[in-house]
Amino acid sequence: MSNSRKRERQGDDFNVSFLDVICCGFGAIVLLLMITKSSLPGALEVSDVQQQGQLKRLQQELFEIRGETRILNRELTAKTEQLDDETLRLAILKSRRQQLQSELTELANASAADDKIRARLQLALQDLNEEMERLLGRSHSAKNSLVGGIPVDSEYIIFIIDTSGSMFNYAWPRVMDEIIATLNIYPKVKGIQVMNDMGNYMFSSYRGQWIPDSPSRRKAIIKRMRTWNPFSNSSPVEGIQGAIRQYYAQDKKISLYVFGDDFSGGSIRRVIKTVERLNASDNKGERRVRIHAVGFPVLLAEAAPAEQQSAYRFAALMRELSYQNGGTFVGLNDYR
Repeated sequence: MSNSRKRERQGDDFNVSFLDVICCGFGAIVLLLMITKSSLPGALEVSDVQQQGQLKRLQQELFEIRGETRILNRELTAKTEQLDDETLRLAILKSRRQQLQSELTELANASAADDKIRARLQLALQDLNEEMERLLGRSHSAKNSLVGGIPVDSEYIIFIIDTSGSMFNYAWPRVMDEIIATLNIYPKVKGIQVMNDMGNYMFSSYRGQWIPDSPSRRKAIIKRMRTWNPFSNSSPVEGIQGAIRQYYAQDKKISLYVFGDDFSGGSIRRVIKTVERLNASDNKGERRVRIHAVGFPVLLAEAAPAEQQSAYRFAALMRELSYQNGGTFVGLNDYR
């Protein structure tokens, strides 16, 4: 009996344990379902809040990008309009430049043609004078060899040029034109020299010498003249006296061409006496150095009345020096 009772008790224990396990399993499932059910809505709510915040941030960035885009579009439109204006202005300037270049070319061609004609005429005149002198002998007077009232019988020419501010800043293009015109009336000479009114040489390497005459030398003089601006005291006296002292010779015919606009020096009479002593007459009573002068009315147009007196003094001095030394004084009506 005891054995059968033990078996019954063991079966009851087994059934009770199995039911406990089953109940625990169902309880765990129910607990899991309750936990899952209670946690899902909160998680979803958190996720919705995050998405809404991210959406607002993206919308704000979109608004900012749209605002920057509108600003950039306005700037682009303004730059485009400015570019169109600059393009139009550039086209106008190019058209104007082409027009000016065309006019300049026409003037250059006309000037070149005039220079060639003038040079041929001067060469023909010089040949004619030489032939007349051969036929008529030395009695043929050189005073008849005139171009525009200026004797052109000299073998050497010296330019004395006022390089003061009034001349360089206002009359320089006209000065260059007059130098070219003067050179053109002498198709061929034995020597040339260029000094300023202070006696400074344009080419220091030719100090005390003559610059050999040639087309290339003449071009070099004109090219250097464009920017040549040594110091000047607005008085031609030093240049005139220095040139005569250096180059006067009994066996040479020399012409001085003085270009200036004022005389700020001292006594006119003293200058005339000094030049008369330096430029002594030859055995025929003629002075070997002719003095010509061209007056530029710069001060009369640009200076105050009180400063214009020196322009009248220059004209008086050069008119008398030209008369006393076999030359010609030319007063221009316009310095431009």
